[in-house]
Amino acid sequence: MNLGPIINAVSLAWLVSEIVLSRVKHSDAKKSKLDAYSLRILWTTIALSVSSGVFLGLRRIGFIATGSYFISVSGLSLIVIGLIVRWIAILTLRKYFTVDVSIVSDHRIVTHGLYRWVRHPSYAGSLLSFLGLGICFSCWVSTLVVFLPILVAFIYRIRVEEKVLAAYLGDEYGQYSASTKRLIPGVY
Repeated sequence: MNLGPIINAVSLAWLVSEIVLSRVKHSDAKKSKLDAYSLRILWTTIALSVSSGVFLGLRRIGFIATGSYFISVSGLSLIVIGLIVRWIAILTLRKYFTVDVSIVSDHRIVTHGLYRWVRHPSYAGSLLSFLGLGICFSCWVSTLVVFLPILVAFIYRIRVEEKVLAAYLGDEYGQYSASTKRLIPGVY
């Protein structure tokens, strides 16, 4: 079975959902100054990494022949699971979610749902999806090229966001940070 059309459809739905999200859930210009260009850095890194990874994957550079169909299905599954995790996290935050780093007037720390285990489940979901995208090609090179730069960009974004949250929410955020990990429950 050719997974190409399914991967293309899922990727297109993913891209469209992120574009719509960026239009609908962007804070006003004054609040987005807290972002420290992290959104721009993230989108630029994503565009360059995904383009390069897809290019390498389609040329089968670093192709893993043994079990390639299973590897591709696993990658597609990770994309879908990552999207589900991301959207559950976004819907849990509701009005507190913006695509850029910002604080709303009555900002509160959300500690239920996925936020009980990790501080940034929407980023964890995105990273899972990007890892899956790289894996879809069954090429280790495309997986590294897609995932590693995006991981670094997300780590920068997390640092920016946590600095802002700590500044605005103080000890309450410090206590929450001490009791949860950033992306992977019990690990990091």
